Amino acid sequence: MTDLRRLGASDLRIAPLVLGGNVFGWTADRAASFAVLDAFVAGGGTLIDTADVYSAWIDGHSGGESETMIGEWLKASGHRGRVLIATKVGMLGEEKLAPSHIVAACEASLRRLGTDRIDLYFAHQDDEAQPQEAVAEAFATLVRDGKVRVLGASNFHAARLKSAIEIARAAGLPHYQALQPGYNLVSRHAFEGELQDYCVTENIGVTPYFGLASGFLTGKYRRREDLSQSVRGARMGDLLEGKGRAVLDAMDAVATETGATLAQIALAWLIAQPGVTAPIASATAVTQIEELLGAMEVRLSGEQLDRLTVAGA
Repeated sequence: MTDLRRLGASDLRIAPLVLGGNVFGWTADRAASFAVLDAFVAGGGTLIDTADVYSAWIDGHSGGESETMIGEWLKASGHRGRVLIATKVGMLGEEKLAPSHIVAACEASLRRLGTDRIDLYFAHQDDEAQPQEAVAEAFATLVRDGKVRVLGASNFHAARLKSAIEIARAAGLPHYQALQPGYNLVSRHAFEGELQDYCVTENIGVTPYFGLASGFLTGKYRRREDLSQSVRGARMGDLLEGKGRAVLDAMDAVATETGATLAQIALAWLIAQPGVTAPIASATAVTQIEELLGAMEVRLSGEQLDRLTVAGA
């Protein structure tokens, strides 16, 4: 059985891989979504991450599609007691983190998810137009009412995360206990340094997204000709021209040594980083989620971790 990790100083304990829900109701239909969710739980997964804005970027979608799909699966599977649910507020609509919007958005998410509580509720992005005191009070209301268990912040810079936490603590209010930054072997600047150091010092649990760099770290894009394989390919050119090739070479060597796939190695590297509780990864097929779950069992040596870290520096 997979060992659970405590998420920062919170009372949540999670497996070291989080299932990203951005694909549900988008590139994964009902059958595929249910199959992936079932396989995730069967493989020892515990935390499912979504957001109210998933997938409002698609024509005909208005947001909430992922939450609705997860809610339907929770009802059909009866697994609400076996999983934790994380969702987010702050990117859907113009109101971002306006206090009244936080409360209303939480109610809407609860309805779509078909549950009476959100285990981990993130501010999806910072909103400097709102006083941090007012934002903290709005989130505190949800915790006090039992609608939210633990609070988190996504896409926050170090200074704003620190001030938000200090303001909430000074007022005796619940504060952010988790952080969700973009972070992977080839994109490290947004987290490493001041933000990572703060999370380690303050025991803030970190659940990074983009752990596979939109598929680059699976080895799918190795030559310029590979960039035409998908709509994401155009974004991979800079990685190929930069440190991406060196990282893939180091990952290939570690794959030969361990028998792990590149995706598993990328996630295992993240799992081993200071402050990181569990990276997030998405899947649209059972074979994909089974491979990703395997990352929880990969144990990289200190020398292998160092080699990967140096290649991506």
